[in-house]
Amino acid sequence: MTPLFFLIGLLCIASGSILGYSFARKNKAIPKELRSAIAEHEQRLATLTAQVQEAQSHIRTAEAEARASAKEILSEAKLQANQLTAKLEKEQGRLEEKEKGLDEKVKELEHGREQLRHTQDQVSALREELTQASQAHRSALLEVAKLTQEEAKSTIQHALEEEFSPHFAAQIALKRQHMEEETEDHARDLLAQAMQRYAAEVASESTSTIVELPSDDVKGKIIGKEGRNINAFEQATGVDIIIDDTPGVIIISGFDLARRYVAKLALEKLLHDGRIQPARIEEVVGKMKEQVGKMMLEFGKRACEELGIPGYPQDLLKIIGRLRFRTSYGQNILKHSVEMANLGRMLAEEMGADPRIVVEGCLLHDLGKALDHEVTGTHVEIGVEICKRFKVRPEVIHCVAAHHEDIPIASPEAFIVAAADAISGARPGARRESIEDYFKRLRELETTAKSFPGVQRAFAVSAGREIRIYVDTAKVNDLEQQRLAKDIAEKVEQELTYPGVIKVNVIRERRVEEMAK
Repeated sequence: MTPLFFLIGLLCIASGSILGYSFARKNKAIPKELRSAIAEHEQRLATLTAQVQEAQSHIRTAEAEARASAKEILSEAKLQANQLTAKLEKEQGRLEEKEKGLDEKVKELEHGREQLRHTQDQVSALREELTQASQAHRSALLEVAKLTQEEAKSTIQHALEEEFSPHFAAQIALKRQHMEEETEDHARDLLAQAMQRYAAEVASESTSTIVELPSDDVKGKIIGKEGRNINAFEQATGVDIIIDDTPGVIIISGFDLARRYVAKLALEKLLHDGRIQPARIEEVVGKMKEQVGKMMLEFGKRACEELGIPGYPQDLLKIIGRLRFRTSYGQNILKHSVEMANLGRMLAEEMGADPRIVVEGCLLHDLGKALDHEVTGTHVEIGVEICKRFKVRPEVIHCVAAHHEDIPIASPEAFIVAAADAISGARPGARRESIEDYFKRLRELETTAKSFPGVQRAFAVSAGREIRIYVDTAKVNDLEQQRLAKDIAEKVEQELTYPGVIKVNVIRERRVEEMAK
């Protein structure tokens, strides 16, 4: 209930009391109890009247405070409104200034665009004029020199090469030196680390085998009556038996190491038994062939176990083991393949390639040489067919097919296999070469270099690993010197057969002499 309703109630009560009192006096005598009640009501009425007056005073005070507060709020609102109005006017002025600046920039851009368009038109006109002048100049030169356009081009080109050949040669040499510093150093470091980490025996296989005899008396038994025993032995083994005056030994000669080994085992067995006759020779040779076949399987297993290659079938292991009885330039192919696999694994680990693919590719790269005398085709083609028959991984087959670059090398692993093959075959003492073949190879290398115009002398040095070429300074300039070295290297690659890498060194030396008198 609000204070106003409370005051109205009090006033109603007071008015009723006064009316009752007046009514009672008019009705003559008022009892004592009534008079005391009336007095009490009058007192209450006075109290209520005082409270009403006090409430009215509070109401007036509250109304005054409310009016003051309303005035204060209104003035504050007017102040904020004025501030916002001023801020808006300021922002509006700033936006108008920016708009004016943008308009000026647009005008400047339009003006610059017009100037650029005008400049482009001038450049196009000058270019067209220059083209016409160049054509006119060319026509005049052709008319004066009485040369065709192709002849004039050739003359200008020759003049430019003569004038700028030292600069071009210097730039080419600088680029080549920069490339070699980054690539050859890293490659040399990798190869040196791999070769230092792997130590292999250096031994060449010969084409003959020596068998020691208990005495010279058995030579007659080996020969037999009218040479029947030795003829039967040579026919059964496929080798040649050389019996000379050398005491205590005979020589088994043949290019097939497996046949020589069978012959050696069979001859030792016959000498131990003492029974040497054609029937016995055929029997013993047959048993030794079976024994050598088992040895081939064992050699294949041992090579795969050494390199950590599991899962090959026995037929493939036997073919791998046959490489133990095959040689290339006196180098045992199975030992060569195992050596390659160890070198290739080290190189692959250093270069981030897959070592398993490299190891398998190195072991199987010369697999075709185990059957090349029985099957037609190159050893690369035969090796690829064998790998496909035994379902070797395609990545490994690619390494086998590309190790002599018969097909383009398309993987880092194939590059590593080819590099390991070159390292293993080119190291000193790995392969044997006759003195005639050696001199023939050097003469072919020198003759190839001398076939180019401008070459005065050519010398094959470092066992045919480098050729030094001296050119005529009057016929060969600096630029042609670079071109000549490249052409000679390409011709050597295409026409000659050689192990490893040959360095082509073209030397252009100019000497000027004067006499002081």
